[in-house]
Amino acid sequence: METRIGYKYARQKVLQALSLRAYSHEVRHAIDVKNLLHSGHVTPEEVISLIESSSGADYSSSMHHVVQSVEVHVIRCSKWYIKFYFVDPDTVFISVHQ
Repeated sequence: METRIGYKYARQKVLQALSLRAYSHEVRHAIDVKNLLHSGHVTPEEVISLIESSSGADYSSSMHHVVQSVEVHVIRCSKWYIKFYFVDPDTVFISVHQ
């Protein structure tokens, strides 16, 4: 059975990871276009601001397409798409783009 953590906990955890700079990035095709945090086009502070402006209505989650035991979190706000997951103790960003 899947255990989903929900918006409030995911938001709190990802904001903490960003503020501590304690995160990594999933290696993927077109990472420089799909992950502007990785490429340096947006700062952690800008992503924090976007996430802080989000609400539960901006949030969804699903299981990772490869590792079915990993919940992937998506926040769509202010025309931005922020996709990440947690593999304790790591926070991993898949996408940060408009």
